[in-house]
Amino acid sequence: MPFSLESLCSDPRACVRRGGAADPEGTCVLYWVERAQRALDNPALDLAIRIGNEIGKPVVAFLGLAPRGPYANLRHYQFLTEGLADLAAGLRQRNVGFLLRSWPEHSLLRACEELRPSLVVGDENPLREPERWREKAARALRVPFCTVDADAIVPSRLMEKQQYSARTIRPRIHARLGEFLVPSENPSARRRWKPPAKLTSRSIADDLLDGWKIPRSVGPASTFRGGTREGLRLLREFIARKLGDYADRRNHPEFDGTSRLSPYLHFGQLGPLTVALAVQRASAPTEQKEAFLEQLIVRRELAVNFVRFNPDYDSLDGAPAWARRTLAEHSRDPRETIYSEKQLENAETHDLLWNAAQKQMTITGWMHNYLRMYWAKKILEWTRSPEEAFQIAVRLNDTYELDGRDPNGYEGIAWAIAGKSDRPWFERPIFGTIRYMSAGGVSRKFDARGYIRQIEKMERSRGER
Repeated sequence: MPFSLESLCSDPRACVRRGGAADPEGTCVLYWVERAQRALDNPALDLAIRIGNEIGKPVVAFLGLAPRGPYANLRHYQFLTEGLADLAAGLRQRNVGFLLRSWPEHSLLRACEELRPSLVVGDENPLREPERWREKAARALRVPFCTVDADAIVPSRLMEKQQYSARTIRPRIHARLGEFLVPSENPSARRRWKPPAKLTSRSIADDLLDGWKIPRSVGPASTFRGGTREGLRLLREFIARKLGDYADRRNHPEFDGTSRLSPYLHFGQLGPLTVALAVQRASAPTEQKEAFLEQLIVRRELAVNFVRFNPDYDSLDGAPAWARRTLAEHSRDPRETIYSEKQLENAETHDLLWNAAQKQMTITGWMHNYLRMYWAKKILEWTRSPEEAFQIAVRLNDTYELDGRDPNGYEGIAWAIAGKSDRPWFERPIFGTIRYMSAGGVSRKFDARGYIRQIEKMERSRGER
């Protein structure tokens, strides 16, 4: 009986996009790598290997690099390409072939024409444009095609609709953790792939970005290096040095108390399962581990849920009705100070704390999460309209943050500017009933002067090099 993709896609993580029988004449099972750029604890790769072993075919991972995506620049692509050596090594360990191609030869369909796979397995990405790539592939491919949610511990489709807040999504996630928060088998392919003699593949030693028309004014972030091995090193360091008092220090930007793993999670060089299981096994106090897992699982998957089920996640149109209404009522309120986008980008405001947060982002590619809220709310206060504020926040975040163009960023901006996952507060000018944050109020909760001095020192050091 011919193998049918549906028969091995009973996993709730998997979505069959083009069904039918696998091509018995195909040469391999093709795993299309996009968001999950790792060989460790990757449910999409695991499924491709299980299918390959079931039907007696080798497995090939295909990654096509191209200069696409709004606001993507050299900083992002440098971090991505730094992780490719670890990806290639991990695939070899699992007996999986690797086909790497770079623009303009990055087409999945072209790779399929050359390889003639029996079927294709991909990972999922809830953002608008990557989802369109998958829809296009489903229409164009002539073999079965499914995608697997490798970016969340509890598959995001199981939430069924947009959840209002952490309070509503938390019990739904916790009810399924016993099913999904379990170690991966990380199976290996039984058959080794022998690439055709005429098949071309880029080497990870090549300058893969050569000739690309991408913005290069935003250079690589020297404080981060991409790759699964570096992500695992930071994870071990976090557990050994920071997890023990995480809940007490995570909202103190003057301390190095957070994991700083968001870039590795964004590029899929680490998966949330790897991080969660390592934290669970740690000897830190239970309350500290639970505080971190709340952020990693509940809050992060709330953001994935927002992007998956709200088509307007990156604009004010995606805000709850009460928030849009109150912002509209106060949209013409006079602003004491208005800054241009360029002034904001260059950290040229009167607020030293805001400037420091902006500089941390532009220099390092990362901003402390507690200050991201304050940062976005001040953009609302200092621009001409809520719509303009939202778009400026998105552009700056997606241009400079290594974890930009990510559900966490969009959900965070929507929370700060447009009341997402929040409730109405006391009414005030400009904000209406959107929660307000003042420099004085924020500074009383941590050593703001100490944080500002750290950023100023970092900026001086950078200028001296």
